[in-house]
Amino acid sequence: MAHPMTRPNDSPSRTSSGPLPEQWPTQAADTITRVVGQVRDRTTAPAITAARAVVYGLLAAILGVVALVLLITLAVRLGNNYVPGRIWIIYLVLGGLFTVGGVLLWAKAFATPDIKR
Repeated sequence: MAHPMTRPNDSPSRTSSGPLPEQWPTQAADTITRVVGQVRDRTTAPAITAARAVVYGLLAAILGVVALVLLITLAVRLGNNYVPGRIWIIYLVLGGLFTVGGVLLWAKAFATPDIKR
């Protein structure tokens, strides 16, 4: 007895009740995309935030130093033009102010913390 020859279309096909659902490639791709997105959010988001903080902090520090130098220059120029006498008086006043400020900051830096329990 001859066996009938099967055609390729007659072979059993995968159905949703088989071992793998028909939509498994889409589900796998969605799962991979979701997991990669979660890993990226947990790793790169804090790194980007830290990098931005460093950049903006440095920018603020540089602009602060520039502003301080310009303000000191302005104080000396205004003092030289509007305070009678020699320029050394202006230097003496500004030096005294900076010395007092430095002493206060130095004392604060080495002060022992007051721990209350």
